[in-house]
Amino acid sequence: MCRLRGEAFPAAIHELLDEGRQAGERPGSLADAYARIDETVALLDGLTADALDANADKPIAHELANGMIFDLTAEQYARDWTLAQFYFHVMTAYSILRKEGINLGKADYVAHMLPYLRPESIPKG
Repeated sequence: MCRLRGEAFPAAIHELLDEGRQAGERPGSLADAYARIDETVALLDGLTADALDANADKPIAHELANGMIFDLTAEQYARDWTLAQFYFHVMTAYSILRKEGINLGKADYVAHMLPYLRPESIPKG
């Protein structure tokens, strides 16, 4: 979001990146994860619906920790980098939770589909 708006990352982002890089030493807790989710939702709730649309053609140089640099437009960055990263991390978290014995299944991953479900098609029993 900061990159798309041409803003510097806030200190909290650098702190989060450092925590991720040190996860082997301090993996964090589920409470930490919930706090991060709450912070992110609050940040996103503060945006207008079109807040990230203004500069779709703006060039973004996205540098990885290993020194590789991707030259993208803001639209390409949002579509081709961030969406893939989001889904990768969702699925990784899902897999970790499953490995740890949390009873999750496809229905939990596609709960957004429930409004489209025909009530008479729900299996009985």
